[in-house]
Amino acid sequence: MNQSTSPHGAIGVIGGSGLYSLLGDARETTRETPYGAPSDALTTGTFGGRDVVFLPRHGRGHLHPPHKVPYRANLYALQTMGVRRVIGVGAVGSLRADVAPGSLVVPDQLVDRTTGREQTYFDGPGVAHATFADPYCPEGRRDAVKAAAATGWPALDGGTQVVIQGPRFSTRAESQWYSAQGWSIVGMTAHPEVVLARELGLCYIPLCLVTDYDAGVEAGGGVTHQEVLANFARNVDRLRDVLAALLSALPAEPGCDCASLRPQPM
Repeated sequence: MNQSTSPHGAIGVIGGSGLYSLLGDARETTRETPYGAPSDALTTGTFGGRDVVFLPRHGRGHLHPPHKVPYRANLYALQTMGVRRVIGVGAVGSLRADVAPGSLVVPDQLVDRTTGREQTYFDGPGVAHATFADPYCPEGRRDAVKAAAATGWPALDGGTQVVIQGPRFSTRAESQWYSAQGWSIVGMTAHPEVVLARELGLCYIPLCLVTDYDAGVEAGGGVTHQEVLANFARNVDRLRDVLAALLSALPAEPGCDCASLRPQPM
C-alpha cells in the first residue's frame, strides 16, 4: 500500500467542487485500486506553497451520495500518490445554538451512526483492530486552529461530530437527541473516511464548515440542500484562505504518531 508516484510529502485534500480552483499547475491523474475507482480523477498541483493532491469526495456533479462514496478507493488512491496527511473539508449542521451557520469547527471526536458502509481494509482473511480513541491528528488539529485564527476566522477548537447515514437530513427528534448527548455538529461523510485514514497510517485533519442549524436546534421547516449549498458557497473564499494558511503551516514531516497507529494484520 506504500507505492508513491508523486513528490514525497504531498498533502491530500478531500472536499467539494468549490475547491477546484485552488491548485496552480493542475493536472489530473486517474487511479484504479483493489477497491474500485475513486470518486473522480485526482488533481495534483501546488497551493499554499505545498504539493497537493485534491479529490472531490462526491465526484464532479455530486454523483456519489454520502452512503455510496467509494471511501476505501479514495483513501487508498491518495496513499498511492504519496499522501501521508489528509485534510478533510466538509459541510456540517450545528447541534448547538451558540455555533451559528458560517462557523468553522475543528472537531476532536466522532460518533458513528451510519449503517452498512464498507469501513475497513481488514475484512478478511487478515484481522486487525485500529486504535481510534482520538480519531483526528492532534498535531494537525492544532495547526488548523492556529491557521483559522491567523486568517481572522477563529474556529471552534474541539467538539464531537456525529455522522449520520444520509442522504436524508435528521428528524427534529433525532437532532434533539444528538444535541442532548452534548455533540456539536452533524455530518454525513466523516465516517468511514477518518477510520480508513487511520488504518492506512495517514494523519487526518478536519475542517468543518457549519452551513445550517440542524432541525432540532431552532424552530422552522428544517434543513434543505439548497441552504447547505448556498452557505457553503458564501464561505468558500474564507475556507480557501484557511486551507492556504494551514498548508503553509504544516511541518515538512509529521511530528505525530498517526503513522504508528496503523494496525497490523494478526
